[in-house]
Amino acid sequence: MGEAVGEAVLRDGGTAEPPSLVAQFASSPRGARLARRLAVRRMEEWGHPPASEVSCTVALVVAELAANAVRHGRVPGRDFGLRLALDEMSSLVRIEVSDAAATKRPPLAPPSSYPDGESGRGLFLVDALSARWGFALRRPVGKTVWAEVPTDATTPSNGL
Repeated sequence: MGEAVGEAVLRDGGTAEPPSLVAQFASSPRGARLARRLAVRRMEEWGHPPASEVSCTVALVVAELAANAVRHGRVPGRDFGLRLALDEMSSLVRIEVSDAAATKRPPLAPPSSYPDGESGRGLFLVDALSARWGFALRRPVGKTVWAEVPTDATTPSNGL
């Protein structure tokens, strides 16, 4: 069923669905780093080397969403989840990060410009690097923030 890797528990997607990765991580900075590293490793397995633009973009989006889950969505004793799914037909990688804090929701849109503070740029980057993003409440608890990253140069993105 699952494979333990460090603080993560992995489950591969079934053969009837697009290739995917599902993992849970401790809601800590270390868990967020491990999520990013695991995403890069999976992208390489899907034919996108770590130095490729797609892999670097997925790594950055995973890092931002995981950091937000740890910083803003942390509930003591609860992990956060990561799901990556490669949709070759649509030329997209869907990234989903789930946490247990349903009351702390992301804004409906990222800031229109860089805020003056030390934080708040994460969703601006996610918006710029992904084709689209959003969030959904989970039952019985929590939320999932998702983003879709193009895997080819012909798929339009929001761009900077």
